[in-house]
Amino acid sequence: MSLEGELTRLRALEAEDIDLLYAWENDPAVWGVSGTLAPFSRHTLRRFLDEQRFDLYAARQLRLVVETLDGRAVGLVDLFDFEPADLRAGVGILIHGTGDRGRGYATDALAVLCRYARQTLGLHQLWCDVSAGNAASLALFRRAGFVACGRKRAWRRTPDGWADELQLQKLL
Repeated sequence: MSLEGELTRLRALEAEDIDLLYAWENDPAVWGVSGTLAPFSRHTLRRFLDEQRFDLYAARQLRLVVETLDGRAVGLVDLFDFEPADLRAGVGILIHGTGDRGRGYATDALAVLCRYARQTLGLHQLWCDVSAGNAASLALFRRAGFVACGRKRAWRRTPDGWADELQLQKLL
């Protein structure tokens, strides 16, 4: 199965991606959506890259680079908290550069990931948690067929106070 869409392709992480991961994972602008509270060292990221050589069943997660069809890395997609007995996993997506957002890359990459999860991995469902105030992410997941199935009230502390978080899921 090809992990290629109309605008993007998903590929495995490579050792050469360490600088990209270091920059993106340590960008405080995205910590609010990733749940990160402290920077990652290169050593920690190298260990993470090394663990990615295992399959989803062994590592319980899978991170793929989102790149344009001409090979430019624009983001990451994750399957995490994989539950093999129930055939479900969480989904996370990041399109890093503000100039790359709003160009359809996330929509395309999420469609490719959903197809891969269903056809190749045989998953039954995917889920995600999104801040109730993150209109762009909510629209992205809803367009991809995810539906709200729960609300966690005052779940995340933000600089502006407490924010609700919505849980969405998609049956494949």
